[in-house]
Amino acid sequence: MRDDGSAAVFSVGVFEAQRRYLGSVAYRLLGSFSDAEDVLQEAWLRWHAADRAAVADPRAYLTSVVTRLCYDLLGSARVRRESYFGEWLPEPLVDDEHSPDRQAELGESVSLALLAVLEQLTPAERAAFVLHDVFAVGFDEIAGTLERSPEATRQLASRARRRVREKARRGPVDPAEHRQAVHAFAAASSGGDLQGLLAVLDPDVVWHSDGGGIVTAGARPVLGADKVARMVAGLAAKWIGPGSGVTTSVALVNGEPGLLWSDPEGRVGGVLAFTVSGGRITEVYVVVNPEKLTHVTRVTVTP
Repeated sequence: MRDDGSAAVFSVGVFEAQRRYLGSVAYRLLGSFSDAEDVLQEAWLRWHAADRAAVADPRAYLTSVVTRLCYDLLGSARVRRESYFGEWLPEPLVDDEHSPDRQAELGESVSLALLAVLEQLTPAERAAFVLHDVFAVGFDEIAGTLERSPEATRQLASRARRRVREKARRGPVDPAEHRQAVHAFAAASSGGDLQGLLAVLDPDVVWHSDGGGIVTAGARPVLGADKVARMVAGLAAKWIGPGSGVTTSVALVNGEPGLLWSDPEGRVGGVLAFTVSGGRITEVYVVVNPEKLTHVTRVTVTP
């Protein structure tokens, strides 16, 4: 293919057609929108410089490029996250779209809980699991990207799958049940209703929070319904009481009902995601680090 104007337009068109998919791959592998965007920029440069006439399958080629870039970045990211103040949580994806196709695209595969579990995998395990189990990429193709044998790649995915299942929620959760638990939590927390909080929290609930050392957040998880309920009631009385101007809203967080709190100007200051089992909340993931909320804008919230 000649590198003339029409070839350049074709090159851009092919890449843009895959951008959303490639961004989904990068976000799931990295848990960071800013890092994913950096990867897409570098992938575009490599695509533009490649001998595109020799590329039989642009999607497969670009998937391999993005995966390799993410794989290399995960090594340095792990070092950064080990020195991070408190817990490092993935950046939340907040959305107001409710179409079946959109929710099918997001759903469990990008829940904040699952992304947090993926942080515990090695870069190779994470890449093999995400590509195969989430995006249905074949092991032969993954093996070429990771420079492993197909059998070794299969073992990486299997090992990752076992670790994910160990940490996964107990059984499938009905979306209506999940939404009901989130609404109950929102009502109880905004009203400082300690008994209401205890009723919706699992006895062994775990509260995770990420302030990045920039805003106040716990450095360690808070365990147990009594401790979490009292902490939430105290926070609500301090920050969400009458006259504060702070509002809480239910919205989709990584494809599942979650909560946002916003200041009087509508700026989102915190995002909460939940896991639910048996009608009760088993884990809460709270992101208040402002650097992880720059992509979260005012959204149309769910009723």
